[in-house]
Amino acid sequence: MDRTPEQALDWHRAGKGAALATVVETWGSAPRRVGAMLAVSGEGDLAGSVSGGCVEGAVVTEAFEALETGKSVVLTYGVSDDDAFAVGLACGGTIRILLQPVGFDGGLPVATLEALCQARERRGPVAHVIDTENWTSKIAGAEDYPDRFRADRSGFEEDAKTFVAIHNPPLRMTIVGAVHIAQALVPMARIAGYDPLIIDPRPAFAAESRFPGETIIDDYPDEALKQRPLDTRTALVLLTHDPKIDDPALELGLRSGAFYIGALGSTRTHAKRVERLTAKGFTEAEIARIHAPVGLDIGAAGPEEIAVSVIAEVTRVLRKGA
Repeated sequence: MDRTPEQALDWHRAGKGAALATVVETWGSAPRRVGAMLAVSGEGDLAGSVSGGCVEGAVVTEAFEALETGKSVVLTYGVSDDDAFAVGLACGGTIRILLQPVGFDGGLPVATLEALCQARERRGPVAHVIDTENWTSKIAGAEDYPDRFRADRSGFEEDAKTFVAIHNPPLRMTIVGAVHIAQALVPMARIAGYDPLIIDPRPAFAAESRFPGETIIDDYPDEALKQRPLDTRTALVLLTHDPKIDDPALELGLRSGAFYIGALGSTRTHAKRVERLTAKGFTEAEIARIHAPVGLDIGAAGPEEIAVSVIAEVTRVLRKGA
């Protein structure tokens, strides 16, 4: 997880002083997306990035001034074609950056920064809402900005003065069944920004040699998921075909806030699954959360293509909703 806000808080507590810079608007081929952050200490230490190197030097200078005045400010920079090319872009762009000195009435209050960091530590979705006219700020939850949280989209509200910085927990993918599809899916999940976990109680499948360097729990899901519970930033993918293994995970998934639940199997297999879950007391609406057969229908053949279809469906649900 990017720890830029936490670093700013650490520097402030250490007496170094700190300012937090956040990209609030971009035009053209700006190097970083809205919401990207840079922390600057009063001694010139840096954490994070707002431009990939193009304007960081200028932001540091402005941060020193903000720590003197105690005032927040919105900065505008044009990134030239030459500078953009130097950081791997085809053309230039323009970015606006909100700069807040920590611990000042006209900046970022320490209590607000602490609340933000605490929510991030708990893996709670949290928004930092700043009024850029009077420089007041507050912490909000996912229920206040559901569309922004689903799309990971920081930005200004329609009033053009209220900036909402979205802080979503890092994405996770819990894969039940260390099968061939999982071997293809895990590296794709990592590329797409997920932290994968593989669960399988069968030692022959849950072998480190099959998933080098990955986190594997060789236990049944109802026990394994006590170690890493499902939450709103977790995709649950079931690949075993075995009700003894899949069903406990499904039951936990349907009772959790997992944003995606997908299960491998034919239409006939899923019909039997629905019967079992109905007998356990799950409602039709709850069972309808399951994507089965797992993955988008792209005519996938073989483990690799099925993995592609799974990543595509998980992405669609994450960004557009079920």
